[in-house]
Amino acid sequence: MALSISPVACPQNHRCPLIQVCPVGAISQEGFGLPVIDEDKCIECGKCMKICPMKAVSN
Repeated sequence: MALSISPVACPQNHRCPLIQVCPVGAISQEGFGLPVIDEDKCIECGKCMKICPMKAVSN
């Protein structure tokens, strides 16, 4: 099951810290928009789930 980011939980008003944490570069963001997880790159390691301050990442 792929990880996803909840648009309701994510404030989308800052540069997403998850981008720096992802070991395979699966998370991207345009401006301060909702971050996107590339399912083809994601290895579901869970690092993004642990670091997200808003707990917006789920599987």
